[in-house]
Amino acid sequence: MSAFHFTNLTGAAEIGANCYSIETGGRRILLDAGSHPKKAGAEGLPQLGLLQDDSVDAIVMSHAHQDHLGSLPVAMRRHPRAPVFMSEATRQLGGIMLHNSVNVMFAEQSSGSEHAPLYSHREVDAGERRWLARPLGQKFDLAGERAGTSEHAEVTIEFSDAGHILGSVGTLIRSGGRTLFYAGDVQFDDQNISPGADFPDFAQEPCDVMIMESTYGSRARPAGFTRAGETERLAQAIEAVFARGGCVLMPLFALGKTQEFLAIFHGLRERGRLRRDCPIYIGGLGAKLTEVYDKLARKTPRLQPQLALLNDVAPFVVGGQNLADLRVRPRRIFALSSGMMTEKTLSNVFARQFLDRPENSIFFVGYADPDSPAGRLRAAGAGGKISLGADHPEETVRCGIEAFNFSAHAARETIRAYVKRVKPRKLIFVHGDPASCGWLAAAAREDLPGTEVLTPAPGVRVEL
Repeated sequence: MSAFHFTNLTGAAEIGANCYSIETGGRRILLDAGSHPKKAGAEGLPQLGLLQDDSVDAIVMSHAHQDHLGSLPVAMRRHPRAPVFMSEATRQLGGIMLHNSVNVMFAEQSSGSEHAPLYSHREVDAGERRWLARPLGQKFDLAGERAGTSEHAEVTIEFSDAGHILGSVGTLIRSGGRTLFYAGDVQFDDQNISPGADFPDFAQEPCDVMIMESTYGSRARPAGFTRAGETERLAQAIEAVFARGGCVLMPLFALGKTQEFLAIFHGLRERGRLRRDCPIYIGGLGAKLTEVYDKLARKTPRLQPQLALLNDVAPFVVGGQNLADLRVRPRRIFALSSGMMTEKTLSNVFARQFLDRPENSIFFVGYADPDSPAGRLRAAGAGGKISLGADHPEETVRCGIEAFNFSAHAARETIRAYVKRVKPRKLIFVHGDPASCGWLAAAAREDLPGTEVLTPAPGVRVEL
C-alpha cells in the first residue's frame, strides 16, 4: 500500500495563500495555489520554494477564489510539465479571476507599489492551455486519461461537488489501495443557487485521510438558524432603511456572493418584498462572472437553473470608469465588490459616501477578515471610528451597520457531522485560524477516538 505525505505550504495557520503538497505512489500533487488577500507581491505567495522546481506531477484546483487560485501562474512556472486539473466551471471562472488580478497588480504598480506584478496577461493566457477540465464523478489519472485507459493509472483523482461556489469541488485521490479526500472550501447546506455539497459517504471504501477546512470552527451556529429566516430578516432590514429614505451598501465577493444575492433579490421581488423598480448595482467583475453562472446554469449542479441572473434581475453595472459618477440615492441597493472592502475597490471607495449619513446602512453578509477594512468597520459599528485606508482620515461611523449570516462556508456543526459519519482514519484541519482548527480537532477527537487528528504546522512534511 502507498503512504501519503502531506505538507501545508501556506505561510501561517490562517485563511491565506492555500496550497498543499501530497506525495504518494512516487508522485507529487499540488492541491490549490492561492495568494494571500492582504499581502502584496511575493509576500502573498505560498511557500512554493519548499518544493524542488519541476517536481510536481499534477496541480489540482478546488475552485476559483483568489486564496486558492491566485498564485497558479507562479506555480505553473515552477512546474512546467504539470497538467492542471479543475472543473469546467472553474476553468471558465479562473481565467477571469486571474486576468483581474493582473489588472490590480499593474494598477498598484502604477500607483507606486514597490511590488512588481507576479505574472502578466500573456502568462495567464498561455497557462490556460494547460488547464484540463474534468467532470464530477469520473476517475482520471495524473496524465489526464480516464482511469482504466492507461497502464500508469495507479494514482487516480475524482471530483465531487463542494457546494461552496460554482465549480467548487472536493478531490478524492486513490493510490495503492489507499484514499485521501481533500474537501477544499465546502458548504453542506443549500444556498440560493448553489446546492449543498454532494461528497462521498465512503460507505463502500474507507477514507484513510481527510483534509477539511475549518473557517468557522470557532463559531457556533445560532439556535434555530435557517437561511429562510435570515432572508426574512434581511428583507425587513432593507425595508427599514428604505422607509427612512436611505439606501443599502452590501460589500460582496465578486465570485459567489454576488450571484447568490442576485438570486435573493429576485426571490424578494417575486414575493413582493422588494420593489421591482428598486435599482440594484453590481461591479463589472461580478457581471463578467455572472455571465458564466448564466451560461452554465443547466450544465452544473444548480438550484433555480431557469433563473438568468443578468436578464431576470437586470442589475446596473458599475466599473472604475463610472464609479466617480455614482452617488448615494434613496431606496437603492449597491452590491459592490470586494467583500473585504480592500483599499481602492468599489465597495471601499463608495462606502466613504455612506459613513456620515445615518439614513443609510452597510450590510455585511459573510466572512470578513478581522484585519480587513470590512472586518474593522463591522467591529467598529455605528458610533465607532474607522479609517478605510491610508488615504482616508479616521471618522465617526454614523450610518447603520448590520451583519447577516449568508456564508458559503460550512457551519462547524455540519463539518462535525460529516466527519463523524465518514470516520476517516486520519483527519487534517486546515484553512482556519488556530482557534477554529482547534475546536474542530477537539470535537473530532471526542467523536472519533480511533481517528488520528492533526493540525500540521505550515512547512512541515508529515507522513500519513
